[in-house]
Amino acid sequence: MAEEKPLSRSEREAQIKDKAGFVIVIMALFLVGNTYLVNNFSGIAQTKLLQASNTYGFYQSKSIKQSIAEGQLEEAKAKRQHERAAKLQSKIDRYESDPKTGEGKKELLAKARQQEVEREAARAHGPWLTFSSMLFQLAIVLLSASILAVNNRMYWASIGVGGIAALILAQGYWLVL
Repeated sequence: MAEEKPLSRSEREAQIKDKAGFVIVIMALFLVGNTYLVNNFSGIAQTKLLQASNTYGFYQSKSIKQSIAEGQLEEAKAKRQHERAAKLQSKIDRYESDPKTGEGKKELLAKARQQEVEREAARAHGPWLTFSSMLFQLAIVLLSASILAVNNRMYWASIGVGGIAALILAQGYWLVL
């Protein structure tokens, strides 16, 4: 049996370049997808924050209008203006709750709270996806270093880091845990 001669550095370098180059492309694709997801969930969270803020502002304006109408109602009652008082009371009741338009204070408050829940749900993805992105970048650096150092251990370490990054990416997307 012929004894296998060890590969030269340039032969080992060629082998690792072939393997690592392909894996770098795969890791970069995962990183791009991860970045897209981070931006998407961040955009949703920002939109929901603005919507909730606007809804709370609308709620506050309804509260102010209701307070003014309540003052006018007291004045109308004091002057015994029964027809005006009835109209004002109807207006006050609509400010409090208006299921037909969904713009009563009760409906607006429920809507704003739901928007906050949706914002927090979108924000929950962020830490996982950010950490995953960092690990994909680390895996790419390790792969590049494995080519320069002609080191298979670094290559396999980068595969491990990339695998962990993929698991964290999945967690960040589906929020299983």
